[in-house]
Amino acid sequence: MSHQDPTHLRPELRRGRAALSNRPGRFEAHQREGFADGWAEEDLPPPLRTELQSETPRRIITRNQSPDIGFDRSVNPYRGCEHGCIYCFARPTHSFLGLSPGLDFETRLTVKPSAPELLRAEISKPRYKVAPIAFGTNTDVYQPIEREQRIARGCFEVLRDFRHPFTITTKGTLIERDTDILGEMGRDGLVRAAISITTLDASLARSMEPRVPLPARRLKIIETLARAGIPTMVSLAPVIPGLTDHEIEPILQSAANAGASAAMMILLRLPLEVSGLFREWLEQARPLRADRVLNRIRETHGGAEYDSSWQTRMTGQGTYAELLHQRFRLSVKRLQLTTSPPPLRTDLFRVPPASGDQLSLF
Repeated sequence: MSHQDPTHLRPELRRGRAALSNRPGRFEAHQREGFADGWAEEDLPPPLRTELQSETPRRIITRNQSPDIGFDRSVNPYRGCEHGCIYCFARPTHSFLGLSPGLDFETRLTVKPSAPELLRAEISKPRYKVAPIAFGTNTDVYQPIEREQRIARGCFEVLRDFRHPFTITTKGTLIERDTDILGEMGRDGLVRAAISITTLDASLARSMEPRVPLPARRLKIIETLARAGIPTMVSLAPVIPGLTDHEIEPILQSAANAGASAAMMILLRLPLEVSGLFREWLEQARPLRADRVLNRIRETHGGAEYDSSWQTRMTGQGTYAELLHQRFRLSVKRLQLTTSPPPLRTDLFRVPPASGDQLSLF
């Protein structure tokens, strides 16, 4: 491709990014294709930089009724994710914004500064029914921009005040910053954390999830959280057939040694635009294994690269998928981990008095 190609960027322009291209999303009326026009090299655009824009939503709690998801509500303080994991199932959501699920997803991010205030208002309503709120289900709340934005921490401060249960799934070391909140709530049965580890191979991790802390560092996160009294799960998500599936046992062993008490596993999902982006990355990063990996993926999804059917979309189907889950179950049993942590407490929930409220005498 020429450097003038509007969707494919040269490596030096996308350093630290996983996607190779910025192809338009599925809702765009036109597709762009580059061609060699002979213009000089000095016309190269500057390297990609992360851009932020603010959004003020009307509400912050997102509800779902999916039968194969273990929560009914979540909060996402950010759209897009600078971690840039090539396999991220959330990439297609950028298409709703008129942006590319490719490099735009990693570089053009939306922040929601009002999230803590909206959260406080929603859970203060008299008709609100308490249940755990999930964080990190779409994009990582502890991606690098959280260091300055501190929106996730603001949400957790609200939930601490209300004694409201919540869960966090992350790959980010910034979670260690918040152990003052999470440790107290974890010891009271109000918080559970899951640390995602996809591979122990540092080179593969750096290519596949370029702005995520390396696997050894994520194991240290598990140690830190466990010492702080926070129930911590290791999340093998995703397991990539033919590429990382041989690491199921070593990852679980390493996580158990670090202090994880529970484990979960999700097979690779390639919905909508993610399929093409992942295939593009795979053929560039692991060209000799690309066909084998894609064949294994199809084998676990009924011959397709993705099947969105309830129940099987995250577990896969067929003999090969079942063998992977059997290995996972045997290893979990051997390491005395659990796949069903105790439910978080909801009986401690209370709405704290607002400024100016009259306090009860009883």
